[in-house]
Amino acid sequence: QRHLVIVRFLTMLVGAGGNAGNQASVRVIRGLAIGTIDSSNQNRFLKREFTMGLALSIVLGLAGFIRAAVFMTPWLETLAITSSLFMIVIISVALGAMLPLGMKKVGIDPAHSSTTIQVIMDILGVSITVWVSSLVLDSSFQGWLTSAFMEVR
Repeated sequence: QRHLVIVRFLTMLVGAGGNAGNQASVRVIRGLAIGTIDSSNQNRFLKREFTMGLALSIVLGLAGFIRAAVFMTPWLETLAITSSLFMIVIISVALGAMLPLGMKKVGIDPAHSSTTIQVIMDILGVSITVWVSSLVLDSSFQGWLTSAFMEVR
């Protein structure tokens, strides 16, 4: 309740997670459907997806940082928002890429993973945001961040 500004960014945070995870899922589903992903190249494909997830996390994290700065969000809340967005996107891409493969392995149609990842990332996105915001804004870590920031100034 003390950091209500985070709520203004929650839609962006969970939306980015669902969209990024869905895109990763669709790429894997397509690869499975047309035969470009199989057990011989699955690990190489996943490594490429994780690399793209990292790059996407950095780009979207920067975009989230800029949005928070434009709205003159206090710097600790901006850090919480940016960190949450980075973590949500990278986790979403990883899960989105692995979920169709896991579903196929247990005999479930991998096409169901694109809707499943949306729901999973809605729940995880809120959970990650709460966890990161609590760490950055309401823990002893906040004191360390504040003192480190003041030394840099």
